[in-house]
Amino acid sequence: MKMPKMGESVAEATIIRWLKNVGDPIESDEPVLEIATDKVDSEVPAPGSGILMDQLFKEGDVVKVGAVIAHIGSSVGEKVATPVSTPTPTSIPTPAAMSIPNAPQVAPVLTQSISTPVISGNGTRFYSPLVRNIANKENISETELETISGTGAEGRVTKRDILKYVNDRAQGIAPAAAKVSSVSTQGSETMQAVKNESAATKPAVSVDGDVDIIEMDRMRKLIAEHMVMSKHTSPHVTSFVEADVTNMVLWRNKVKKEFEKREGEKLTFTPLFIEAVARSIKDFPLVNISVDGTKILIKKNINIGMATALPNGNLIVPVIRNADRMNLIGLAKSVNDLAARARTNKLSPDEIQGGTFTISNVGNFGNVMGTPIINQPQVAILAVGAIRKKPAVIETDYGDTIGIRHMMFLSLSYDHRVVDGSLGGSFVKRIAEYLEQFDVHRSI
Repeated sequence: MKMPKMGESVAEATIIRWLKNVGDPIESDEPVLEIATDKVDSEVPAPGSGILMDQLFKEGDVVKVGAVIAHIGSSVGEKVATPVSTPTPTSIPTPAAMSIPNAPQVAPVLTQSISTPVISGNGTRFYSPLVRNIANKENISETELETISGTGAEGRVTKRDILKYVNDRAQGIAPAAAKVSSVSTQGSETMQAVKNESAATKPAVSVDGDVDIIEMDRMRKLIAEHMVMSKHTSPHVTSFVEADVTNMVLWRNKVKKEFEKREGEKLTFTPLFIEAVARSIKDFPLVNISVDGTKILIKKNINIGMATALPNGNLIVPVIRNADRMNLIGLAKSVNDLAARARTNKLSPDEIQGGTFTISNVGNFGNVMGTPIINQPQVAILAVGAIRKKPAVIETDYGDTIGIRHMMFLSLSYDHRVVDGSLGGSFVKRIAEYLEQFDVHRSI
């Protein structure tokens, strides 16, 4: 049984939990263990039926794609020999780093050790094969590699750290001095010091009184780091516009039962928002970009991410690829499928990367507007608020009147390095116009 390939840019995964013990019977396709990459968590099914003979790695071990992780035999007495090429695992804390879609792709190496220790003046540093591959590609020497400040466990250099270093080096920004901790009971304190070395001193948090303390789970740590990185990378500006979406609401109310009966899918507002955003990106392609140093990368594909709240309160962003090429039925099916599998932890890593623009529906929680944080390396994110009935001025050929209309706020946060107020404001206004001009007589 081997560590499966989890995506084009995923070279390793961390074993979270073994679901089966040695000696347990296993059916084909039955989950045997849970693994985590820096993109998504998932279960690994058994390739066949039998008895779990052994577990070659422990919970918490980082394992390369393609490495043998266990053996399944036909009986308890049948012990399968461990292949010579299978390395003895080195237990490494899970790196707390977010995926960066533009990271170089790494081919799996089956016979190398999981990480290579490098001795520096401050102790032992571990570099994953992915980090070393990026360093080789970018001509980063061993000495230079040791100067990179790591934000991973025990000061480990993560993928995000080295890619940030490469980007800073291209822009002539001097790197912060690296701090490396030895493996000790003070590791978590040192790691926190590394993260805060270039930041202002934070006030101490008092734990006096009636206080419950809980540890962030893995996904919450990743989200926290990604959000801080985004605010550090992009100067955020947010523009707001109010849209009259009465025609869209009336049309959906009219056709939703017929749509569900005919297509077997519920018709929510989300595919209608995605449709309007995709059309607007066609009109303003300079919103569908990323920044690489001083270069602007204009993305030809329109891949819309939709922020999805999970039952545990965390957030994940599955991506609808080439949303501009899909009709409303295709968008509705994709939205419903991705949302359902996101909530049951069934997404693959490839389904949550490669997005070029993101939508966050804060209206699901009754919020009328929001100021979302950009999902790097994108440069803009749209928040759609709750749709509410409000009195509004209606212009007619016979004069202005007051009527009850379905109104909503749209808010666009954008990277002011490359998106100015004129572009950002015009783009979100165009989305509102497409929603307001919705054809109430449209067929499904």
